[in-house]
Amino acid sequence: MAQLKLGVLDQSPVRAGGTARDALAETVRLAQAAEGLGYSRYWLAEHHGTDGFAGSAPELLIARVAAATETIRVGSGGVMLAHYSPLKVAENFRLLETMFPGRIDLGIGRAPGSDQVTAAALAYGNPVGIEYFATRIADLAAFLRGERPVTEAFAQVRATPVPDGPPEMWVLGSSDQSAIYAAHFGMGFSFAHFISPHGGDAVMRHYRDSFQPSVWAPAPVGNIGVFVVCAPTDEEAERLAASRDLWRLRLQFGLHGPYPTVEEALAYQYSPHERAIVEANRANRIAGSPATVRVQLEALTQAYRVDEIIVLTIVHDPALRLRSYELLAREFGLVGSRAAA
Repeated sequence: MAQLKLGVLDQSPVRAGGTARDALAETVRLAQAAEGLGYSRYWLAEHHGTDGFAGSAPELLIARVAAATETIRVGSGGVMLAHYSPLKVAENFRLLETMFPGRIDLGIGRAPGSDQVTAAALAYGNPVGIEYFATRIADLAAFLRGERPVTEAFAQVRATPVPDGPPEMWVLGSSDQSAIYAAHFGMGFSFAHFISPHGGDAVMRHYRDSFQPSVWAPAPVGNIGVFVVCAPTDEEAERLAASRDLWRLRLQFGLHGPYPTVEEALAYQYSPHERAIVEANRANRIAGSPATVRVQLEALTQAYRVDEIIVLTIVHDPALRLRSYELLAREFGLVGSRAAA
């Protein structure tokens, strides 16, 4: 297997005591640090109707992050295509690719990234449902490459501006349906292990086995998104991850607030039922020292047969969040971390 690459997935978390503006500033600083440490790419997520994440428009954040960095690939993780016009998404990303040539990734997803009412507000009366998602992908791919879309009514429509080449295209998901789309259209596939920690290796295998070579990729290319908290010791990492335990619990009860402090999380009195939920949620995260994390990440790369992991790290303190990425970069010997050492 090739040298393992590490990328970043940033959901622009809003921490208790902080603001959305703080979260976005922290996103930019983390992206600049990730570039210096040698991370492969930096993806921005899309979420709506929540006080816990500030990133509702990845297209805008991509422009901000790409302008603040120089070489790292920047993209969406991902644009929730079911809400939007394929033409508009294509124009957004052709414009981004024109501004930042050779650096833009377009990752698309099927999930709403919101509750159903918010999803309806985003669509605003558009009658085209999720059952037409494959057509959306086909039209989007055609608009990105300046080709004729499959929807006959739009045959004369073209997306502008015209960059030197299209962005990389990825399908993101946590199900076999997303893998089917990625394989059928010959695009990269990113499996969200941090959402669905069981059975993902079989989904990735199905993607590889069903892959149809395309102008996007001649062979299957996959990565996995993994939630990681890395600290100097296993004990400290588990302590920092307590914030996620409480935040995830609240999320399951419909509470979309900011990320709690470690102190608040440790002081929370869990009921037996809540404790069981927390233990179940811990299946989709890794917390530990650099050596502990490395063992688990390498096991995942072998199970999924991928050579890239997109790391999602959230802890309450942004300095400790950055430290987690720094520790990982050094442990895996990323080029930037070796140069900075």
